[in-house]
Amino acid sequence: MNPDLLAALILEGQKNIKSIAIIPRDYHFEDSLNYVLVGLRRAGKSTLLFKRAQDLVDKQNVDWSQIIYLNFEDERLDGFQLADCNNILIAANQLTTKKHYFLFDEIQNIAGWEKFARRLADQGESVYLTGSNSKVLGHDIVLRLGGRYMTKYVAPFSFTEYLTAKKIPHDKLSVLDTVNNGQIRAAANEYLCYGGLPESIILTDKRNYLTSIYQNVFLADIIVRNKIRNEKTISLLLRKIADTVMHQVSYATLYKNIKNVISTVSRNSIIDYIDYAKEAYLLFSTKNYFAKFSERESSPKYYFTDNGILNLFYLDKLPALLENLVAIKLHNKYQENLFYLKSQKTGIDIDFYVPASKTAIQVAWEVNDTSKEREVGNLIKLADNFDEVENLIIVTHGEEAEIQQKDKIIQLMPLYKFLLMR
Repeated sequence: MNPDLLAALILEGQKNIKSIAIIPRDYHFEDSLNYVLVGLRRAGKSTLLFKRAQDLVDKQNVDWSQIIYLNFEDERLDGFQLADCNNILIAANQLTTKKHYFLFDEIQNIAGWEKFARRLADQGESVYLTGSNSKVLGHDIVLRLGGRYMTKYVAPFSFTEYLTAKKIPHDKLSVLDTVNNGQIRAAANEYLCYGGLPESIILTDKRNYLTSIYQNVFLADIIVRNKIRNEKTISLLLRKIADTVMHQVSYATLYKNIKNVISTVSRNSIIDYIDYAKEAYLLFSTKNYFAKFSERESSPKYYFTDNGILNLFYLDKLPALLENLVAIKLHNKYQENLFYLKSQKTGIDIDFYVPASKTAIQVAWEVNDTSKEREVGNLIKLADNFDEVENLIIVTHGEEAEIQQKDKIIQLMPLYKFLLMR
């Protein structure tokens, strides 16, 4: 790959990054570390790179000539190989001999890229990488990079970032203002149905955009990357998983349901396909805190990383969307330290448990006489039998109250308030 072409692409990237207006996000970078940014396609990884570049120039007196940005999905880089990587250094030194800041988008497209990334780190360069597949850019690859990189998961917009993008004030005083509160609630309803992929916010036809993103993830990050021949099987599997949101489901159950339609499928294929969807950051799962290790692994609850994509599978399932959105917020904060609780022995059934904050959370679209007995009853039973819980919450669509039963207090919290919690 010609160094002059690479230099031209780098200059073009500098010009583009310089001109982009970017919404600040709640991410922090340490100057002394190198980073691998991972997450769902179109979740904002590239934009976060651009913001980092702008901050380096605006706040740390870095010159634009030091920003070396390349997107390896650019068709002009088709055929780029590991042997061409040294030409990036030649091109960078043509632009400046000062310290470089390397920003590489979708670098997993280059076979053996980690060798080059490690060499840059060994030479004391500052490097920021992005990718959309944890199989090649996850924790394992960070270990192969010799501990010189830190993984940072980039999620679609949080609700506070979503409100910032829509220019809706959401500080404590603004939430109390009647008109502004109404705007926040309306935004929460939109966020519930269409999720937080940044580019979808300004679009009128959000569903069509989300469909195109899902198809791109499905085809590029799952089917093509993993060389799957039977698209129909994994498409059906994802639909079945969407139907299970709110419920634990075993591999055996999913296998049985798929085999009823596609007789040639194997149980191991089902397990592999689920892993592929998680590696593409389309899905995540929570496990039963009360279960034995083997049961934790085999009977999780699955959720989608963006509500807008999940809603493509639904016609009218607002309660499932509500629980999925609560799961997203908790997962983005606590990652693998988020669980559900289910015990046949005690009859306890709790949607979410966060050991770090000693919090148990139920999700209910509304709390009527029937659901109150179930949701409140489960939380009280848990608090009576499990000393590790101190905070009891029921997230609803719009209700707010405080329920006191025995010596326990349960916070009934509307969705928008829960989403605004730090």
